[in-house]
Amino acid sequence: MDTKLTGGTDTRPDVVIAGAGPVGLMLACELALRRVRVVVLERLTAPDETIKAGAVNTPSAEAFYRRGLLPALAEVQKEALGRFSSFMRQRQAAGATAVRAAPKFAGHFAGLMLSADRLDESDPDFHHAGPAGDVGLVPQLALERLLGERAAELGVVVRRGVELIGFETDEGGDGAGGGGGGGVTVHVRPAVGADGVGHADGANSAGDVGGADGTDGRAASASIQAGWLVGCDGGRSTVRRLAGFPFPGTAPEITGHQALVEMTGTEKLGTGWNETETGIYAHGPLPGRILTVEFDGPPADRDAPITLEELQTSLRRTSGVDDVTITKVLTATRFTDNARQVPDYRSGRVLLAGDAAHVHSPFGGQGLNLGIGDALNLGWKLAATIHGHAPEGLLDTYTAERHPIGAWVLEWTRAQIALMRPEPHARALREVVRDLIGTVTGTTYFTKKISGVWQGYDLPGDHPLTGRSAPDLELADGTRLGGHLQDGLGVLLVLTDDPEAAGQAAEHAAGYEGRVRVVTGRCPSRPELAGLLVRPDGVTAWAAGTEGRRDGEEVASGGGAPARTAAPTNGTATATRTTEAATRTAEAATRKAESATCSVDELAALGDALRRWFGAPDGAAG
Repeated sequence: MDTKLTGGTDTRPDVVIAGAGPVGLMLACELALRRVRVVVLERLTAPDETIKAGAVNTPSAEAFYRRGLLPALAEVQKEALGRFSSFMRQRQAAGATAVRAAPKFAGHFAGLMLSADRLDESDPDFHHAGPAGDVGLVPQLALERLLGERAAELGVVVRRGVELIGFETDEGGDGAGGGGGGGVTVHVRPAVGADGVGHADGANSAGDVGGADGTDGRAASASIQAGWLVGCDGGRSTVRRLAGFPFPGTAPEITGHQALVEMTGTEKLGTGWNETETGIYAHGPLPGRILTVEFDGPPADRDAPITLEELQTSLRRTSGVDDVTITKVLTATRFTDNARQVPDYRSGRVLLAGDAAHVHSPFGGQGLNLGIGDALNLGWKLAATIHGHAPEGLLDTYTAERHPIGAWVLEWTRAQIALMRPEPHARALREVVRDLIGTVTGTTYFTKKISGVWQGYDLPGDHPLTGRSAPDLELADGTRLGGHLQDGLGVLLVLTDDPEAAGQAAEHAAGYEGRVRVVTGRCPSRPELAGLLVRPDGVTAWAAGTEGRRDGEEVASGGGAPARTAAPTNGTATATRTTEAATRTAEAATRKAESATCSVDELAALGDALRRWFGAPDGAAG
């Protein structure tokens, strides 16, 4: 299908996104997949090359896999592993350590490394991701580049060197098309220090939008009319501040640095994460990569330029190695453990995603992954709202589903700070956690948390898969579920051989063309599953099959309605019904052995789930 910008003569955007980092670009791609017109505003004239997160978790890898980006990410991981091997060779040459095979990525908790050798890989939570489970070591800079290229392919307009300076909202109407009946007027100007033009990845530039919204992209200031505004503009979000979102949380107590440098005298530096009397430092896994954490309070000036002397002093102080000398700084950043979250991610026509909605310390790269999850959850819901077929309250489920996961991440990072403090009580607790991580059970627990495989939403339905990321089922025709989600539609996967149940499931999906695709097949590895309804974000909205059904529950066959009888009035009637029940149970067992099927209640729940997440079918009222 044509996923370029559409809309005839009305070229005003449906959505303005502030911020062209990974979260803003991911959201723009999700909206563009659903034929939503998007303009992304970015104050920087080029992508930020500052060193940032170094990995993606399983939910993020699944998201990229389901949009066809996994091969590109696998190449990035291959390059990253090559740099790791180079670092280990350098360490060997320096006499610091021996070369060892690149480990399977497992992560760390408060700098306590998790060994994949202790992981219980039989845990079922590790087996649903398919090929996405093999990709993790993807640096944020490379991911941002890939998403920028993808956004350009989808026709997303990115205006660089432009900053948002204000906006007004009109809460009337539905905001569709960015036109009358309500919307947002966004005021912009060339960013300070930028040329006012800037260039996006690909062919888009500020000039591409000049005229599309009735303004000159090079003017001193301009306004853009749109239906919605989403702030993806980072921890010090202008959109959050101007919209008046509360931002409660805890104040910072650390000063951290992360940098890529050239240095000498590294022989005495430890490899990986190291705790000392004065703090925490990390060395690797890339040549020249250092990280320091000091517990003497937040920096006096977060915005002051980071000097070579500042980095060298911090590294020497935390490592205790006075011989290490930094000769050149390639890229550096300063961070704290400020931990805050807005109570609601939406205020009328203004929404927040990523660090604009929640901030915390960067340990484990949780912020990048949390933001990607926000974008994936919000994109299809906002698109459905703009196109006018969203069920009532759909957009409100964005906060309801994402806020609890954000709150968990804040607590998870606060716990790491507590374990890192260089004081006796924290160090004693650190030894307890170290012992726990040294067990199979402990490693598996922490790895599941860090990898994100535990994440899910509290959705209606009793099946174990409901609310969880859909397993990447391999069908008998060789296709996988992930491949059917690449265009951003929902998928109804019908797996039963029972023709009546399959027909009724397909009937429920009638009228959802363009929103839900029906895929019929068999899954030899999961014969107990009769069907799945998968939302565009990959979350299972409905599931049917023997795994989630009580023994002896009636299935849809022989007319489809479950047997309903009056209370027994005599022994003969009771015996007859007992015989009939035994027969039905035997027939159900036979069907289970041959092919799972859907109960009447499950089919009714499918209809409810379709309406709950995709609205009314075409031609139906409400």
